[in-house]
Amino acid sequence: MKNKKRIRNLAIVMLSVVSLLAGCGQASTNSNKSSSENSTKQESKQTVVTDSTGAKVTVPNKITKIADAWPAHNEIVAMLGGSSKIVATIDSKKAYPWLYKVFPDMNKAQTIFTNTTVNTETLAKLKPDVLFIPTESKLLAKTKELGIPTVQLIFQNYDDLKKVVNITAQTLGGDAQSKADKYNSYLDNRLKSVKAVTSKIPDSQKPKILHIESFKPLTIDGKDTIVDDWIQAGGGKDAAEISGNKKPASMEQVLKWNPDIIIMGKSVLNDKNSPIKSLDELYSNPQWSQVNAIKNKKVYVNPMGVFLWDRYGMESALQFQWLAKLLHPDQFKDLDMVKETQNFYKTFLNYNLTADEANKILNAQNP
Repeated sequence: MKNKKRIRNLAIVMLSVVSLLAGCGQASTNSNKSSSENSTKQESKQTVVTDSTGAKVTVPNKITKIADAWPAHNEIVAMLGGSSKIVATIDSKKAYPWLYKVFPDMNKAQTIFTNTTVNTETLAKLKPDVLFIPTESKLLAKTKELGIPTVQLIFQNYDDLKKVVNITAQTLGGDAQSKADKYNSYLDNRLKSVKAVTSKIPDSQKPKILHIESFKPLTIDGKDTIVDDWIQAGGGKDAAEISGNKKPASMEQVLKWNPDIIIMGKSVLNDKNSPIKSLDELYSNPQWSQVNAIKNKKVYVNPMGVFLWDRYGMESALQFQWLAKLLHPDQFKDLDMVKETQNFYKTFLNYNLTADEANKILNAQNP
């Protein structure tokens, strides 16, 4: 009898231990599950993008405030639907009036960057979710301590332009990627269409083109750049025999290259340090008088809209078309740059450009 009682008590104790262990196991499982769910929720609130340097940058899944310190990039953000989110910019209204006309939301942004300086106190107060900045920017050392997720971007050709558009879209989220895909498809199609014509033009009929970045100091854009890319796509040859952007050049080199055509941005003549303020001054300058482009008065101020067409913005998709029409009008009779510019602005910038406004942009005039 005593043995039976002892066995029954032992069974009860064992059942209690098993029950207790099961409860602990369930609590542990629930705890692990809860921790895993919280981690998953946290990850779902973030996006990891790979920038132009190859760095992986973690940004919020929902971007509400943007700082953009790359002049050429603000219009890419705007094209992808982010103009109302830009709280800090490098693009002033004075320098880029079309940007502010086409995207009035830009008037809310504070201009706190230059190419070499940044108001870090204001940037910290604005608390942007992401900072876009060009690679190798001097600003990076000054903004790094603020802990803002920073996406570094650059491109030197049209293929890499598409990559920058995609990286930006991935960062912004929402419907930005569908807009990026539409733009990249347009760029591919127009490049293919124009190159199909210009690739058949004999080299002897392709003029040598020099792209000037500034007169004082004399700097030019050479090979292995987006400038070289659109010169070739548009049916020209790059006169510069050096590589890179904003490279110093001498008058002796220019005379040796002897370009048939010179192209420059509006800002070159507006530069307060420039000794040459107009095309007339350039044509009458004795130093330049022996250059073919000057002799034949073949110097052109490049179109400028929301951003400079000839440099690193998304409007460079129009640049090679403008050049092809300029250099080879007979081969591009059906290309109407006024209409092309209007359609481009409507499709990608959601702005109904009038014919008069399109002409102003093509002639680098302010709104």
